[in-house]
Amino acid sequence: MPALPTPLLRSALIAALSALPAVGLTLTPPSSHAAAPQVKTQAPGFYRMMLGDFEITALSDGTITLPLEKLLTDTTPAQIRSLQARANLGSEVETSINAFLINTGSQLLLVDSGAGRLFGEQGGRLLTSLQAAGYRAEEVDAVLVTHVHSDHSGGLAVDGKRVFPNATVYTDQREAEFWLNPANQAKAAQRHRHSFSEATTALAPYAAAGRLKTISQDTELFPGVRSMAVPGHTPGHTFYVVESQGQQLQFWGDTVHAQHVQFPNPAVTIQFDIDSPAAAKQRKRVFADAAARQYWVAASHIAFPGIGHLRKETSGFSWVPANYAIPR
Repeated sequence: MPALPTPLLRSALIAALSALPAVGLTLTPPSSHAAAPQVKTQAPGFYRMMLGDFEITALSDGTITLPLEKLLTDTTPAQIRSLQARANLGSEVETSINAFLINTGSQLLLVDSGAGRLFGEQGGRLLTSLQAAGYRAEEVDAVLVTHVHSDHSGGLAVDGKRVFPNATVYTDQREAEFWLNPANQAKAAQRHRHSFSEATTALAPYAAAGRLKTISQDTELFPGVRSMAVPGHTPGHTFYVVESQGQQLQFWGDTVHAQHVQFPNPAVTIQFDIDSPAAAKQRKRVFADAAARQYWVAASHIAFPGIGHLRKETSGFSWVPANYAIPR
């Protein structure tokens, strides 16, 4: 605290102030030179955490607006609106498209590739986020595809060329056989038919280069990284399980599309499912397992960065997002 002025100094200050011209009490705000334009964009999206010795980076590919009342099944519009309202959201919701990097120290692995150009201005931001996170597409050693729906594999190729030129793509054998078979496309429901041609476009450049590998059973792909078949949403829907220093993280693909509806009620399904009853059964099982064992979960359509834990509630489950932290 500064020293108080002496009586002599105080008298001098009063005299100096008295000599100043009087100033009106009306204050005029400073003039504005120019209105600052609103930017209305987000920074490239990435979020980083450590899992034991492994570096995990969530990458945003952007968002897509989902009309939940039209898409969700085994529920009612009233139930959807009620659950969404608890999160201060409507039933048309901007939904994250997340992908994830695993840096093991010797391998750089990408889980899913985003939508590429397939969703127009929605999605397609993966490479920008990847660069912002400090990596280049050429550095990716492998892409682990949870399933080949377009928002998970559409970013693999552009104009028939591999976006990740040095990477090998891994996907479940049943997944590849289903989506690359024209006979399946001919008998599929109309809403699924576009996915067959999109799968061919995404995977063909890697197959031609000998860089497409299919997984026929649960297996360790790299030290600390293994596949786990969880069919239902699609025939070869796959989790990837990462373990380091006693910690575990599971990449869940499309187990969740509408977090504020499906966590409270895991029985709710979506029109994107190939086998809705199987998808609901798997969801109930993995929700209970994750809540009981408390490992990390990373999901493609939970609000970015999509990493957290599950907690069992009296009815259903709730999502506990990762606490923001700077890795050290």
